[in-house]
Amino acid sequence: MGSSNTRASWLWMATAVWLVAACAGLSILWRYDNAPGDAATAPSRWPTASALVPASSEPMLVLFAHPQCSCTPASLAELAEVLARARNRPRTYVVFLKPDGFTNDWVESGLWKTAAAIPGVTLFRDDDGREARRFGSATSGQTLLYGADGVLRFSGGITGSRAHAGDNAGRQSIVALLNGGRPDSVTTSVFGCPLFNPGN
Repeated sequence: MGSSNTRASWLWMATAVWLVAACAGLSILWRYDNAPGDAATAPSRWPTASALVPASSEPMLVLFAHPQCSCTPASLAELAEVLARARNRPRTYVVFLKPDGFTNDWVESGLWKTAAAIPGVTLFRDDDGREARRFGSATSGQTLLYGADGVLRFSGGITGSRAHAGDNAGRQSIVALLNGGRPDSVTTSVFGCPLFNPGN
């Protein structure tokens, strides 16, 4: 009888430890999924030094991406959704980081191919992150919308959390702006991997 009670006690203790560990793990994952990256310090007007060619009569939409970021497929899915819903189609760039010393194959990853399949998107290889820095972007998935007049209209992310596609404030705001409406917000949090190592 005593042996049976001891086994039952150990089973309850093991179950309690497992539940605590599981809850702690889920809490860590939740915090990670919902922790935004560094927001861009984007210039208020389209930078004249940019190698990205601005449009003269249409908005410009730019998404900065890390070619190996596991969060970025969701951003690309949301970009495709934005463009499908936009009545006023912008000139759209997806700018992929290429750090110094890395090969073109590293940049032209599966994410590059996914972006290339989105109608109306122009891909740009950003050698040493010069364009990302020029636009003040630090996080993969950072999206900027400039008007045809070159004025910044929106800066933020277009997913609601890391690696999760679905209806979100960033997507809604950009679609509203492109369709002549009033957005709920012109800035949102951006969820993705850092484009640069700390100190770079």
